[in-house]
Amino acid sequence: MTVTKVSHFDIRKKIVANMTTESWHNIPHVSYLYDADATEFLKVVKELNQQNRPRKITINMVLMKVVAECLKAAPKCNAHIEFNHKYVTGTIKEIKEIDMSIPMMLPSDEMMTINLHNMGERSLDNIAELMEITRKKLANTNPTEAMFSVSMDNTLKALKKGRLGVVIRRLIGAKIGKSRVVLLKGKAKREYNAIPEDERITYRDIEQGTVTFSNVGSICRDQRGMPALLEIIPPQVFALVASAVQKKPVVVTDENGNDKVEIREMIPFCIAFDHRAMDFDGVVPFLRRMYDIFDHPEQIKNW
Repeated sequence: MTVTKVSHFDIRKKIVANMTTESWHNIPHVSYLYDADATEFLKVVKELNQQNRPRKITINMVLMKVVAECLKAAPKCNAHIEFNHKYVTGTIKEIKEIDMSIPMMLPSDEMMTINLHNMGERSLDNIAELMEITRKKLANTNPTEAMFSVSMDNTLKALKKGRLGVVIRRLIGAKIGKSRVVLLKGKAKREYNAIPEDERITYRDIEQGTVTFSNVGSICRDQRGMPALLEIIPPQVFALVASAVQKKPVVVTDENGNDKVEIREMIPFCIAFDHRAMDFDGVVPFLRRMYDIFDHPEQIKNW
């Protein structure tokens, strides 16, 4: 066996590995696949950009707004859970604000999950403005410094819960060995801290949201498949991923009530929910609102 490359975990990989491992260890996932007929939907998105708008409205931005609108109809999906396996006790907290965790590309081509706050109250133009501001902040951000603040917050929370062993092991992992976290020092640290907090990513921008939405279609537009399962990041209870637009044969009914096969533009979705927090009935309002939006996409012009 010839090893061609060895990569040690940086802080981003440490956080992702820890959170996703916790997800699969503790959460009973249920997934649901849905192919949305986006043929007319995409025409409306194109029409939006033919209007005199301050910024371009991308498909991804409209999908974010779609998810937010669907969550308004399905409050059980926009929630956090606390569960004690030892005593079989738990609490589910439905949350008014829709804070959407969105994986975004860094200038280094790495991924960082950003918390976009209050997405339920934002218009499409406001979402476009928010994305522009966020991209500028990402360009000014040292990802190690930003994510270390998240790591320290998680460590302090573990300490408050009396998990001293976890805290000690995390500190050892952060300070010792080839995977230790290397932070800015001296002049570089001072220059970075001199950047105003509203011009770079801070803890508030990467703290845990109420739901996670990923769009792998924005990363690989020529993909031909779809995710069949994705992890739910605790304490969230719901996650959603969209794939790239793909042409597929679909049975459609014409104006005379006759069925026929047409080539349609589809957006495949995978939805996952925490079975401890809800049964499938909790997701049904989300799906029905999504069906309504893709069946009647003209409504997005009012967003």
